[in-house]
Amino acid sequence: MRILIINPILYTSETEKIPTVDSIKDTMIYSMCLGFIKNGHEPILIAASDYKPQSEEDYPFEVVWLDSVWKNICKPRCLPYLPQLSAYIKKNKKEIDGIISSEVFSLCSLTAAKNLPDKTVIWHELGAHNRMLHYIPSKVWYNVVAGLFLRKILIIPRSERAKAFIGQYCNNVSDITIDHGVDISTMKTKKDKEKRFVVVSQLIGRKRIDRVIEAFSEYLDQSGEKKEYMLDIIGQGELEQQLKKQAEKLGIKDSVIFHGWMNHEQMAPIVADAKALLVYTEKDNNMVSIAESIAAGTPVITTSVPFNAAYIEKEKLGIVDDHWNKDALNYICEENERFVRNCLLYREKLTAEYCASQFVEVLRTLTQ
Repeated sequence: MRILIINPILYTSETEKIPTVDSIKDTMIYSMCLGFIKNGHEPILIAASDYKPQSEEDYPFEVVWLDSVWKNICKPRCLPYLPQLSAYIKKNKKEIDGIISSEVFSLCSLTAAKNLPDKTVIWHELGAHNRMLHYIPSKVWYNVVAGLFLRKILIIPRSERAKAFIGQYCNNVSDITIDHGVDISTMKTKKDKEKRFVVVSQLIGRKRIDRVIEAFSEYLDQSGEKKEYMLDIIGQGELEQQLKKQAEKLGIKDSVIFHGWMNHEQMAPIVADAKALLVYTEKDNNMVSIAESIAAGTPVITTSVPFNAAYIEKEKLGIVDDHWNKDALNYICEENERFVRNCLLYREKLTAEYCASQFVEVLRTLTQ
């Protein structure tokens, strides 16, 4: 099948300015496109040119960069408008076997639904209204636009939380959920873990890395071999120096390693070595780092905020607790063998290849 994947926003920007990158090969949607290729299909990725890397790259699939307009109103970081998309779909509609468009609250999804409704599905992640302009555009969109123009389009939620939210506004919501796919060729597995924990995150306020460091400090204060443990922090952000000072103030400077930004190949062995991935976020949707950790056989300790928390709890892939502390770290180490085994059993369901195969089945049913 020749599948058009409309995902204009390739990575999250925490500010109005979209950061420039050298590569998009570490993005979630790139891994998903590889999953379609591994299943013998031909993906074509549509992305906003605002996210084009500054270095030239070769991809094993076609990437079409389209310019966004009206950027003061349709901000590229949250609601890009790509006027060339309509012409592209019309020109290529005979060669397109299916369209997967990201998000119900999206001008691109509306464009796809208008031009090729019988072959379009919407892959929906959001579990709450967008905060832009005091929630007003989001509420108008879901209550009016979705009901009028997207009511016949099949919605594929990315999580149970997303399913519950979009089910309030759209009737044609799939019973199945399809998560972000992980390229497991970059994720190494290891059953026998080292005396380490790992964080993979932007070092920004809402991620609450400070609470992770506090819990780890309390863990080290216990007697015995616990004092030998290390905390690897992978990522960069505005709070890096502040977090380093916190570790120094707590007297655990030598037990916390700040690695900075790493690509998947660099971080994979560190994640695979860890007893657990530690997450204390206050705001997130599906976290790709969680899926990648589980795919590496590394269990997760997290708040209930990430949408992945639902299957972590259900499948016993770690611990879900909004106020987790050293006790959670103790328990994840005591039961590490069991949690690791569960992660390895669940691993295949998180692969990009598996997720892509689910989409192919949906599209085939849609077009029969």
